[in-house]
Amino acid sequence: MMKNVLIAYGTTNGSTAEIAEFVAEVLRGDGLRAEALPARSVSDLTSYDAVVVGGGLYAGRWHKDARRFVRRHRKALSERPLWLFSSGPLDPSASERDLPPAPGVKKAMTGLDTTDHVTFGGCLKEGAKGWVARMIIRNGKGGDFRDFERIEAWAARIGRELRSDGHGRGVT
Repeated sequence: MMKNVLIAYGTTNGSTAEIAEFVAEVLRGDGLRAEALPARSVSDLTSYDAVVVGGGLYAGRWHKDARRFVRRHRKALSERPLWLFSSGPLDPSASERDLPPAPGVKKAMTGLDTTDHVTFGGCLKEGAKGWVARMIIRNGKGGDFRDFERIEAWAARIGRELRSDGHGRGVT
């Protein structure tokens, strides 16, 4: 039976959406059905066997759409394999070492049997929304710190876990 995987995301400037789309592409290449959707647009998880939720980090807080998605779908998420990712550090730190989940993400994980959480580097480019983002760029602190090889390896591990034991738990 082919597994259906949802990658729901919260993003402001599109960087986290690009990561979610890339995760879906890797999973599809692994023989799974996967679709990436804005978290705010998802009303029902019935048709999904597993879920990945991603959110951009802004001043250490997970994107509000990702937080609301986890709260709104807590029961359904507790009944299926769940992976979380964050994107945001505007430096190479996320590629150099494992970063712990931000406090709000850790809180979202409470009570859910989350299979894994990972933090990826972020991306902030010219034209970003918000005065803080524009100020960061103006001060030369923007850039693209996403490590797509690392993202691909993480997504491929999710695919292996889902294919190997029937439900995505306990395989590394």
